[in-house]
Amino acid sequence: MNLIELKDVAKSFRSGDGPPRTILDGVDFTLADGEIVALLGKSGSGKSTLLRIVAGLVPADAGRAAYRGRAIAGPLSGVAMVFQSFALFPWLTVRQNVELGLEAQGMAPAARRERTGAMLDLIGLSGFGSALPRELSGGMRQRVGIARALVTNPDVLLMDEAFSALDVLTGETLRGDILDLWESKRIPTRGMLVVSHNIEEAVMMADRIVILSSDPGRVRHEIRIDLPRPRDADAPEVRALVDEVYGLMTARPSATPASGARAAKVDWRLPDAGVGRIESVLDLLAGAPFHGRADLPQLSEDAELADEELLPAYEALALLGLAHVEGGDIALTTLGRRYAGADQGLRQELFGRQLLKHVPLAARIQSRLETEPDGSLPEEPFLELLADTLEAEQAKRMLEVAIEWGRYAELYEYDYHTGRLKLASDPEE
Repeated sequence: MNLIELKDVAKSFRSGDGPPRTILDGVDFTLADGEIVALLGKSGSGKSTLLRIVAGLVPADAGRAAYRGRAIAGPLSGVAMVFQSFALFPWLTVRQNVELGLEAQGMAPAARRERTGAMLDLIGLSGFGSALPRELSGGMRQRVGIARALVTNPDVLLMDEAFSALDVLTGETLRGDILDLWESKRIPTRGMLVVSHNIEEAVMMADRIVILSSDPGRVRHEIRIDLPRPRDADAPEVRALVDEVYGLMTARPSATPASGARAAKVDWRLPDAGVGRIESVLDLLAGAPFHGRADLPQLSEDAELADEELLPAYEALALLGLAHVEGGDIALTTLGRRYAGADQGLRQELFGRQLLKHVPLAARIQSRLETEPDGSLPEEPFLELLADTLEAEQAKRMLEVAIEWGRYAELYEYDYHTGRLKLASDPEE
């Protein structure tokens, strides 16, 4: 029997007075006994929502979510979660924070103290039981969060980007310690579901990687990993898997085909990347040692930025026709090479040309402004357009990206005081 099973699960949320937005749709997922699964996906893929459904913190709207064959109807004693933000009570000591789950289960004080002491020893927190969270480093605070989850002897451990708030070295050390506990069977946990935005982390930890699509979240790809742990991050087979996952994560989904006479909806979304980040990645790619072509993991390492920050920049470069991204590699196009060598004025001209050609939202803003007598419009019509398919916060962010891109290209201007867009003035006038 699977530890966790989701069948045709869907979840929507309503924001304000707008229509409900589908976060997850038709998700089928299993976590088998003895398995570590990593869940990857871009913003809007519903990774954290799926994790909360598994934890019993939010209900599914449709489909079936089950733990050991029984429907999940609320928080489960056999499932524990570790959060990205540590989620510790600052006024409680380390020991008191760890004991919380046991206290909620009604365990006697003496048994709680014994169990907690053993867990603090196991997780590397001996001697810190009386400390307050503010006295600890980020890595130590996350150890407290992990100890609090593990002290209840959970069947299933859920980790929601548990290492992302830590520096690279601390995150790698803590990840290695968790895997050591798992492999040596010093914890009774039978399965782990790890939400991550770090591709290498997923490859190093998981027996299987599940990649979700975005808006709504659906299972897009699954990759099974048969390599024994511990894994060498520099081994050729590990690097090949990292490349494969990068390729899948950066591939643009194919357009939805038209049904009968009804055409597919226009996709107004943009990669959430500022112009500065886009050009920084392009310049890094154009220079030595890459000279216009790079392995994405290597480029990410040289950029010293997280995958979560770089993936939108890669997507933007591909969207604007400045680079090709395929199979874990990125290469500048002829136009991208021209852009890299251009002065500021030509860069802005090329950016604007590609923006109008490849970005429907920017083209819509430009065309609407051109129809107005004074060349200006409030932002509300464009927010309403985006709100048809995105929740209010995401719609606002997408418009902000479109405004930044359009202003850089000198296509249109924006007044933050009035919230109005206006056609850019001719500099020669």
